[in-house]
Amino acid sequence: MNGKPLVSIITAGMSKFTKHEGLLAREIFSQAAQEAFIRCPKLDPKGDIKAMFIGHMGEAYEHQGHMGPAAADWAGLIGIPATRTEAACASSGAALRSGIYAVLSGLADVVLVGGVEKMTHRTTSEVTEYLAMASDYPFEQWHGITFPGLFALMATAHMHTYGTTEEQMALAAVKNHYHGSLNPKAHMQKEITLQNVLSSRYVAWPLKLYDCSLITDGASCIILTKPELASKYTDMPVHIYGSGQASDTIGLYERKSLTSLQATKIAAKTAYEMAQIKPQDVDIAEVHDCFTFAELMAYEDLGFCKAGESGKFIESGETKLGGRIPVNTSGGLKAKGHPVGATGTAQAYEMYLQLTGQAGKRQVKDAQVGLTHNVGGSGATAVVHVYRSAL
Repeated sequence: MNGKPLVSIITAGMSKFTKHEGLLAREIFSQAAQEAFIRCPKLDPKGDIKAMFIGHMGEAYEHQGHMGPAAADWAGLIGIPATRTEAACASSGAALRSGIYAVLSGLADVVLVGGVEKMTHRTTSEVTEYLAMASDYPFEQWHGITFPGLFALMATAHMHTYGTTEEQMALAAVKNHYHGSLNPKAHMQKEITLQNVLSSRYVAWPLKLYDCSLITDGASCIILTKPELASKYTDMPVHIYGSGQASDTIGLYERKSLTSLQATKIAAKTAYEMAQIKPQDVDIAEVHDCFTFAELMAYEDLGFCKAGESGKFIESGETKLGGRIPVNTSGGLKAKGHPVGATGTAQAYEMYLQLTGQAGKRQVKDAQVGLTHNVGGSGATAVVHVYRSAL
């Protein structure tokens, strides 16, 4: 990797992803912030942190907007600029990119970026409706289509074009549940079998219940600084070398292809070129597996395999712990959970643990280069970041 680091991660925190009964989103966020502060005793949060960007998708869940100041208050950071970012399920991926802008601009030397969502107190039908707001209203929502249906359309197109099978998609669920069983902060810490997935009820053919990510409460954050200042706070920073974000039409019906996400391809190309690496240089990745098919599609769009080969790629075992490029060692959205506003920086939290050797039973040996991939909506937003260990 010959590029220059954009920023450095000096610490990170994440709440347990679970059903947090009786807690508000701001209270859950305070748990993530406190972990980050405790991990970095040389940091003076009130004195050092100069700005805060918080990913939060929906006011509807708690009837609460303006999450930036609310989260800042409960993190003990009242007084600093605190801004909410919204990019559907990529909200905190976009928050991370905003934090990078703030540090690179010189306006802030130390920035907290994170995300939070409180979802489980709502019914499944309510959550489905609120999530659908990230799709096109007049031509998708209004006609009753929801995200399982949108991703089912993409999965069906991929099956028709390349011969991808339901069994191959199901392997992503089996793998990620195994990884999740090793993560004490994952919502679903139990292994499942291929038969468990294949025998679960259909939600939107070919996607079944076990092909879908979890409705979860959770929060996550990381703290960024200039690379030249990282040693002031820690001996184990993680550097971010590449950052890419791209957009596409909000409506799936307007896109040229249903078998890939153009926004992912553009964001990945930007991040790879900035970091001066190629896909084969990546040692570990966290990708946006809101549905099992989404993970397979990400393999292709990120360049881990060729178009149409993701089914065989997951069958090979290369993306499981012990494989060439372990993917979603946290358990992914599928098993760790998907509190939508928190997902992007939860992926970055996993990179921080892995690239500082703190991932415990799921540690990837000798991992040096990591990648995160966060998607908003059905692919109208994609954010990709490239990380490197300083060890």
